[in-house]
Formats: sequence, structure tokens, C-alpha cells
Amino acid sequence: MDFLKEIKIIFADIKIQHTVFALPFAVMSSFIAAEGLPKWRILLWIFIAMFFARNAAMAFNRIVDAKFDNLNPRTRNRALPSGKIDIFPYWTFLTVSSVIFVFAAFMLNRLAFFLSPIALGIVFGYSFAKRFTSLSHLWLGIAISIAPVGAWVAVREEISLASLILGTAVIFWLIGFDIIYSCMDIESDQNNSLHSIPQKYGIAGALKFAFFAHCIMVAFLVALAYLPILGGLYLIGVFLVGGLLFYEHSLVRPDDLSQVNTAFFKVNGVISVLLMTVVIVDCIWV
Repeated sequence: MDFLKEIKIIFADIKIQHTVFALPFAVMSSFIAAEGLPKWRILLWIFIAMFFARNAAMAFNRIVDAKFDNLNPRTRNRALPSGKIDIFPYWTFLTVSSVIFVFAAFMLNRLAFFLSPIALGIVFGYSFAKRFTSLSHLWLGIAISIAPVGAWVAVREEISLASLILGTAVIFWLIGFDIIYSCMDIESDQNNSLHSIPQKYGIAGALKFAFFAHCIMVAFLVALAYLPILGGLYLIGVFLVGGLLFYEHSLVRPDDLSQVNTAFFKVNGVISVLLMTVVIVDCIWV
């Protein structure tokens, strides 16, 4: 198979456009840490690190979950279970992405480099979580929270309280919308002994968990307003985020999951970009 065709298939399979979920949080964290515009060199390596870390994580997930993807009607058309691509190009893609991520961390600073293997271990570990715990949503949240914490490390070579608050907000954001998304797989999870909040508590109970998680997210975003660099515009942004989350939950009901994709992809994409925008503007104005 043509190399470019293989890359195209892999990028489509790992949904490269979903980088919009984590990357904006890394960017906003870098602006807060720099108290304004970060150095362009640092920002460039943050982008590279984020891009290839996500590539590696998603490639690993597709490889180790190929068996379960084949058993799930929603996912059996993915590249590996459907036979669109062999596993060797995927392993090559995974290896190259991991090496470039570690190199990008090396180019940032020593702490980022030392933490990079741990970061990879966390994001790879998520792929196994559903096999043994309903808290797989929490694991995914922790994996994505590496974005803002890692970006702070990239700028200041430290892990601060502010980065942990933002990272915790990301954790609960991911928990909430991953639970909503997992509602579509409840039957497959039950049939294949996979664990999730919907599988354990049912769709109605899961949606309550998701709503509670998003309430906690908003609380941590408000807590971040203690930073002098963030002002009224940021709080307006948090208020809008709360409204968008409420809208997201209004789209999904226990007896109607037809709008899950809209709730998952579109609304959360707007949330991350909106927050990034208000943080950047607030940081530059101050």
C-alpha cells in the first residue's frame, strides 16, 4: 500500500481533528504560565509534542482495542478490524510518533524530558482501563489533563498549583463527556465484559454522573480566576462554558441518544476553543 495512503487512513482512523479537545488547554496553560505570549520556540515545541503524543496514544488504542472494536457495531469499520490497513504501518506510526514526542519534550527542558515517558505510560494505559474498571473515564481525564500540566512544565519547568487546578478542570470535563459518549456502547460493553459508568449504572444514572462531573469542572475553572492575570473576560468565558455544558446535557436523554455526536464533538470543541480564546485575550490585555 502507498505510504501516503496509509498515513491518510491512519489520520482518518484516529480522527486527527479531535486534537481540538486537548490542544487548546495546552495553549491556554502556556499563556497563563508565561503571563502573556510564550516564546515562539516553546509554543512550537508544545504544538509538536501535543500533536505526536495524541497520535501515539490513539494509534496504541486502535492497536490494542482492535479485537473489541471488531465486536462493536459502532467501531467495527475502523481501519484495523475492517482490514483497511495492516498492523505493521500502525506500529511504525506509533513508534515514530512516540519518538518525536520524547524529542520535543527534550527540546523544551529537562523536566519535560524526564516526565515524557511517564506521560506516554499514562496515555497508553488508558486503552486497558475498560478491561478492569468503570473508572476508565477518570483515567482518560487524567491522560488529557497532561496537556495543560505539560504545557506549564514546558514554559516554567515546574508543576504549579495553577496548572493542577486547570488540569483537574480538564479531568472532570473529560469524565463528563466521555460518560455521555460511552452511553452509545452500553450493549457492547455488557456483551464483552468491558467496564464503564453507563454499563454499571445504566444510562440514566450515567448522565447524572456526567452532569455532576461538569459542575465540578466549572467550579475548578472559577477557582482559577484567583490568578491576577485572568480577569472579567475569563469569568464571562467560564459563564458561557457553563451554558454550553447545560446545552450539551439537554441534547441527551436516557431514551434518546441521537444527539450524542453533536454533544460530544461540536459542543466540546466550541468549549475548548472558547476558553482558549478568552484566556489568550485576557493574558495579552493584562
